[in-house]
Amino acid sequence: MPNLPEEIRQELENSEVSNAEALEQFRMRYIGRKNIIGELFSQMRNVPAEEKKAYGQMVNDLKNLAQAKFQEHIDGLSAGGAEADDHVDLTLPPLDSEFGSIHPLTATRQRFIEIFERIGFNVSAGPEIEDDWHNFTALNFPENHPAREMQDTFFIEKNPDIALRTHTSSVQIRVMENEKPPIRTLSPGRVFRNEAISARAHCVFHQMEGLYIDKGVSFADLKQTLYHFAKEMYTKDTQVRFRPSYFPFTEPSAEIDISCQICHGDGCNICKYTGWVEIGGSGMVDPNVLANCGIDPEVYSGFAFGMGIERITMLRYGIKDLRLFTENDIRFLKQFNPL
Repeated sequence: MPNLPEEIRQELENSEVSNAEALEQFRMRYIGRKNIIGELFSQMRNVPAEEKKAYGQMVNDLKNLAQAKFQEHIDGLSAGGAEADDHVDLTLPPLDSEFGSIHPLTATRQRFIEIFERIGFNVSAGPEIEDDWHNFTALNFPENHPAREMQDTFFIEKNPDIALRTHTSSVQIRVMENEKPPIRTLSPGRVFRNEAISARAHCVFHQMEGLYIDKGVSFADLKQTLYHFAKEMYTKDTQVRFRPSYFPFTEPSAEIDISCQICHGDGCNICKYTGWVEIGGSGMVDPNVLANCGIDPEVYSGFAFGMGIERITMLRYGIKDLRLFTENDIRFLKQFNPL
């Protein structure tokens, strides 16, 4: 019989390992998946029944010896390595190292929060998987609203409706349900919509929504807050305009435009040669939304706004393709905010 147990025992007891390559060869021969001791175990079926117990004990002793010798060789190499490390060649050149960078979306998110924290806003978070109440009903969406359809929303479950949130307004509902006014909060986070991916749109993107609820809050407060944001995020010369619009959860409502940061108002493909770029929506919180959250609309009023962080970042850095944010191209990402 090849590879007799006694021969293998002598090999193990006399084995020497002087480097990592020899250690790996030892492991492959005696411990690895297809090792010679394993072959001895497979030959047990040919051993007479009365000898199986003694044979099995002998092969098992070999297995234990192999593991013990393997650890002994590891310890010997480690001790030799530690001794070698005491002799460092100070003439060797240093190892090259690269510094990382902050993702441009993260940098914009942090800047957004910095601007609003200075005027009293805090930050709130909520789940990305939402129920119908927080994502639609509490926000005054009618039952036949397009956002409730499968082609516009990623539904996980129906009856009851569970979906990937389509906006971070759901976080605002949770805040209003659990806190009493005055409320000043930002709700950043990832949102999901069933859209075709292009240079200007993606099915997964990031939003930053703001909410201010207190006594006597007016549309003038909303306008001045967003004027302040635009000039802090971009430049003091940035122009802001509001266009009447419609959202189920605000009344009155307005789209927010700023002067194009790419062409500076001269006209380009980003602003569709108008000199203006839409950055988000806004409006006064609908009284029905306040009532749904247990806040008396006769006493309190408030404003809300929402912006896509990708759109803000594109204008901030002059980026013309939204897909660059998720392609993980190091050549693109390392241009921003080196640490």
